[in-house]
Amino acid sequence: MAWAVLLVLLPPAARAVDDRHVLVLGRISDDPAAHYDQLKALLDYVVPRMREVGITEGRVLMARDAQQMASYLRRGRVDWVTETTSTAVQLQQRAGARLLLLTERSGVSRYHTVFFTRRDSPVRRIEDLRGRTVAMQSTASTSAYMVPMITLLEAGLEPEILLGPDERPSPGRIGYLFARSELNISVWVQKGLVDAGVFSNLDWEDPQRTPPALRADLRIIHQTPEYPRALELVRADLRPEVENRLREVLLQAADDPEAREALRLFFGTSRFLPVDARLEQALDGLRAGVARVRAEVE
Repeated sequence: MAWAVLLVLLPPAARAVDDRHVLVLGRISDDPAAHYDQLKALLDYVVPRMREVGITEGRVLMARDAQQMASYLRRGRVDWVTETTSTAVQLQQRAGARLLLLTERSGVSRYHTVFFTRRDSPVRRIEDLRGRTVAMQSTASTSAYMVPMITLLEAGLEPEILLGPDERPSPGRIGYLFARSELNISVWVQKGLVDAGVFSNLDWEDPQRTPPALRADLRIIHQTPEYPRALELVRADLRPEVENRLREVLLQAADDPEAREALRLFFGTSRFLPVDARLEQALDGLRAGVARVRAEVE
């Protein structure tokens, strides 16, 4: 039998009862065509190994944002979602999605955010950023938006969005703006367009995102605790036998040579890991922080 994996780009109608044989993998994306092959490869591997629980077909469904994906999960349009941590937490809060597994990418399952300034800056700690400006990536980023925003709030700072580097925040507040890419964040800080930047320690160590010539002029002033790099979720009412078998297949994939290329294409995944107490504790703190950002900033 041929194992079919279909791309769905348009909002679908209510899911038919006879679709119980279909496993739908979802992701939030502003470029569905680019992400499709990355998702399809793993579905092509997973679906044939799900036949014993009635799964014989796979589909990919993209959403434009967390709100739309939460709607798909609540309506049963998506069964399984792969997302960054802060977005995963929002899907748990908005749609009751259940945590399935921790995702390790390129051998890294957890990372942290760094705040950095120019080496000659008078800023030595994040509290010194009051009245100054910080470059972030976008609201979709865990490491370069959500975690830094939580950190600023916990430090007693009041974030204020700015339209561009030429603007200054109101007295006593901290201005933030979006540079759209990690490289832009590094460049803006190095050139003095902003007082500080934020992104992950992996981006700090990546020469494509923080070139050595730039990093020589920069200095880390704060590092956050670690948090999960990415998570796999399932919808709240997914059949238990499907959820359990999907977990088994993904956990075993790293030891299966047939899965090697599919995992590589799946955003550089090296393996999937079970949920443990350390992960749950990290997510509890992040859930509270995400709720605070949504209430006080967004």
